[in-house]
Amino acid sequence: MPFYNVERYLAPCLASLARQTFRDFEVVLVDDGSRDGSARIAEAFCARDPRFRMVVQENQGLGPARNTGTAEARGEYLTFVDSDDLVPPHAYELLVGSLDRTSSSLAGGNARRFNNTSGVRQSYVHRIAFAVDRPATHVLDFPELAIDRMVWNKVYRRRFWDQFGYEFPAIRYEDYPVTLKAHIEAVTVDCVAAPTYYWRERESGESITQLKFQFGNLEDRVVSAEAVMDVVDRQAPALRAKVHRHLATIDLTTVVQAFGSAPEHELAAVLELGHRLTRRLDPAVFEHVSAFQRLEYHGLQAGDVDLLQRLARLRAEGGLAAGTLAERHPVLPWRYRGHYPGLPDRAGVPDEIYRMSRRELELRAGATELTWEDDALVVRGTAEIHHVPTTADSSLRVAVVAGLRETPLAVERFDLPDASGEQRPTGFVARVPRDMLAAMPPNREAVRLMATMRVGRIRRKRLVTMQMMYPVGDRIGAHWFQPLKAGDGRVLLRRMTGEIELTGAGADGDTLVLTLRLPDGVTDRVLRLSRSAREIRVPLEGGAGGVFTARIPVGEVVDATNPDDPFLGRTVLIPKIGDALVLITGLDRAVSVPHGDRVLSLARSPGQYLNLVEAPARVSAARLDVSGDVVTVGGPRWPGADYERIVWRRFLPNSDDAVDTVCRTTVDDTSWTAAVDVTDLGPAQEADWTLFAEGHGDEPYAIQAESFALVSLPRRLDRHRLYARAGTLHLETS
Repeated sequence: MPFYNVERYLAPCLASLARQTFRDFEVVLVDDGSRDGSARIAEAFCARDPRFRMVVQENQGLGPARNTGTAEARGEYLTFVDSDDLVPPHAYELLVGSLDRTSSSLAGGNARRFNNTSGVRQSYVHRIAFAVDRPATHVLDFPELAIDRMVWNKVYRRRFWDQFGYEFPAIRYEDYPVTLKAHIEAVTVDCVAAPTYYWRERESGESITQLKFQFGNLEDRVVSAEAVMDVVDRQAPALRAKVHRHLATIDLTTVVQAFGSAPEHELAAVLELGHRLTRRLDPAVFEHVSAFQRLEYHGLQAGDVDLLQRLARLRAEGGLAAGTLAERHPVLPWRYRGHYPGLPDRAGVPDEIYRMSRRELELRAGATELTWEDDALVVRGTAEIHHVPTTADSSLRVAVVAGLRETPLAVERFDLPDASGEQRPTGFVARVPRDMLAAMPPNREAVRLMATMRVGRIRRKRLVTMQMMYPVGDRIGAHWFQPLKAGDGRVLLRRMTGEIELTGAGADGDTLVLTLRLPDGVTDRVLRLSRSAREIRVPLEGGAGGVFTARIPVGEVVDATNPDDPFLGRTVLIPKIGDALVLITGLDRAVSVPHGDRVLSLARSPGQYLNLVEAPARVSAARLDVSGDVVTVGGPRWPGADYERIVWRRFLPNSDDAVDTVCRTTVDDTSWTAAVDVTDLGPAQEADWTLFAEGHGDEPYAIQAESFALVSLPRRLDRHRLYARAGTLHLETS
C-alpha cells in the first residue's frame, strides 16, 4: 500500500485492513516521500500491529511505489490498496476462499464508491462485471471484464504475478495496462459479487482521477490508453470493439472536456493528445454515437479548438444533460438536427454530423410519485421527448400493459419545468383502478405502464420508468400489489402471492419483536438473519392462525467492532425463513432499539422486503416534512449522539471548504427536529446541499435517512428539489 500526503485518510484505511477476518496477511506500507504527517500515522500502526511494516523511498509516483511493495511482499497472494480507500472486513476471506476453491489465477470483487455527500453506492464500471458470482471465468468468455480497469479490487496468485513479470509503469492510470494483461493471461478468473473494496470519491477533487483535466494527468491517461490498445492488438483482438468503445466513452470524452478549462498555452498540446487518441481508436466506434459526440470527434480531427471549447463549456454548464433543442431539417422535414446554442456557423462542419438519430429523440417518461387512493393507484410523473419542446397541442397516452394487451388510463396533464427549465405541459397524472389490478389473470406476474407521446410529426412510445426508490404497496382483496423498479428502471406492478409477511414490530427493552404471518405450506420455524459472512438464527414462537413472533436480542446482533460497511460503520442483515424474504405489509415506519453506542433498526428494501440495519448511534432522519418554503427533518434521539449543530452544507468547487446554512434545531428527550427555509440557502445557482451533523470532537458526517422516510421523495419546492442519494438527504437549487 503506497501512501503520499494522505494524513487525513490513512488511519481509517489502515484500520479497515487490521479488521480483516482473513488474519494471515502482511501489509507493506510504502512511504513514497510523504511531506505531511502520514509517516507518523503509519509508524504508529506498525508499532501496534506486527503485520504492518513500512518501506521508505523518495517520491516516484504510485506505479513505482507499487512495484517497491510487490518486491518486498512475501505472501502466497498479492493485492493492492490505495491509501485513501477502505476495505470491507470479509474482503480477503471471500477472495482468497474463492481462489482456494477454483485454483484461478486471480479473483476480483465488486466495488462501492463513497463519500459524505453521495453516501455509498455501486461503482459504475464494476456494476455489470460483478453483478453475480462467476467462478473460473475468463475475459474472452465474459468481455465485460475488459473494462475492469482497477488493480485494487483483486487478489492475485503471487506465482502467477511473477510468472508474467507484471510491473506498473511510472504514470498515472497505471492500473489498466496491467489488469487487462492479467485478465488475458490468466488461466481463469473468479468474479465475486459481494463488495470487496470501497473507492473514495473526495469532495475536494484532490485525488489523481479527479484532477483529470490537468495536462500531466491527461497525458498519462492517453499513454495508458495507448498501452491498453497495444495489449489488445497483440493478445486479444476479439476485445478490440469493447475496449475501444470504453476508451472513447471515458478517456476521449475527458480529453475533450479539458478544452473547457485548459489555459491558452496548453490548448495545442491538449489537441495533440486528442489527435493521438483518435488516430488509434477504431472509427467504427463513432458510427452510432450521438450528434454531440460526432461533433466532438469532428472538432478533434479538424483541429477546431474554438468548437471544442464551446462543446466543453456546454457540457460543463449542464447544457448537454438538460437536452439541447433539436431543429427540423430545412429540406427533409422528417429529419432533425442538433442545435447547440453558441456554436459557430456550420460552415466547414458536414451537415450529417448534426443529424440526430431516432434513439436521441427518445421519450423520457418517469413516475415521480405513486400513491394509493380508495379506488386507484395514482401515478404522478413527467413525460417529454428528449430535445423536442413539449407543445400545448401535443398528446400523451398512458396505458397498462399486460402481456400483449394495452388498456388506456385516464390521464391529466399539467405544466412543469422541462429538461431545459421552461414551463411546459410535461407533467401528468394517471389513475390505475384497483378493479383493473384485481382483475389481472392469476398467472400474470406483473404489469407495466406504457407511455405514447406525439409532438408535431414525432411520435414516440416507451415503458414508464420509476424515479422513486421506495414505492409503497397495498392490498387489493386477498392479494398484495407492489410497485417495483425493474433492473432496467421501468415500473412493474406485481401481484404478490404466498409471501411471508411482517405485520407488526416493536421494542421490548433490549429486544426487537417482529410479528410475522406465514402462509400455508411454510414449515420452517426459524428466522435467519444473513450477512456477508455469518448467520444469526432466531426461533419463531406462537403459530395460532399462522401468526408467529420473532424476538431478536439486540445485544447478540450488534457487532460494533467489525461492521460490513467500513465507511458508514453498519451492517445490513437480510431476514429469511427458509429461502424466502419477508414482505412488509403492516408497517410504515422504522422501529429501532439502541444497545450501547449502536442501534438495530428495522428498514425496508426498494421492493418493500424486510431488512435490519445495525449501525452507530448517530443522528439519523426518520421524518421529512415540506410546508411552503420550509423543509423540516426529524428523527429519534440516541444517547451519546450530538444534536447541537445540524446544517445544510454545500462544498465549494475543488475544495474541502464548505458553506453551511444552520438549521433551527429542537431536541427533547426522545427526538430531534431541524428546520430550514430554503430561501436561506442563498442565491447560489445549481447548488447541491447535503444535510450534515457536526458534533464536538467528531468528524462531521452526512445524516443517513431511514428508508421509510424516503417513500415521499423526490419532492419539488419551486426552485429547489428535495431528494435522496444513497440514503443522504439533498436540497438541489436549480
